[in-house]
Amino acid sequence: MTDEPFADILRANDDYAAGFRLAGLRPQAARGLGILTCMDSRIEPLALLGLVPGDAKILRNAGARVTDDALRSLVLGIHLLDVDRIAVIAHTRCAMTTATDEELQETITERAGASAAGWAFHAVPDQVETLRSDLAILRDCPLVPARVVLGGFVYDVDTGLLSHEVTA
Repeated sequence: MTDEPFADILRANDDYAAGFRLAGLRPQAARGLGILTCMDSRIEPLALLGLVPGDAKILRNAGARVTDDALRSLVLGIHLLDVDRIAVIAHTRCAMTTATDEELQETITERAGASAAGWAFHAVPDQVETLRSDLAILRDCPLVPARVVLGGFVYDVDTGLLSHEVTA
């Protein structure tokens, strides 16, 4: 196996490690914040919220959806890493808002050459309604205490502004 496809990131990591300054950082969320946002590369969670490493637990997936795995991670963050508020941050011009799960299954089946039937890609037909239903999943989870504050937001990838859409 060759490192060539990853040579650029390994070189960058050498530079990063040479000036590494996060040793000794506590694993707890210093600001008590858990963030679930999209994997879109236009989103810089720490920068857009004025945070630094160690302030928050950050989870990312396609569409910023409260999936089983996201819920598992957030529950762990609450009970082991001092998370007492959760921001679910969707964003404008999200690819997950442009197709249904069925359309995504068809497209991926064509491109992969293998069936994507039965896969739940968690398409987002309406961002605010999706935020509302995803926050309800969190609020209804018996492992998420009522003391945990929940908010749903939409980040504008063209202006950098964040709007508070839903509180649960």
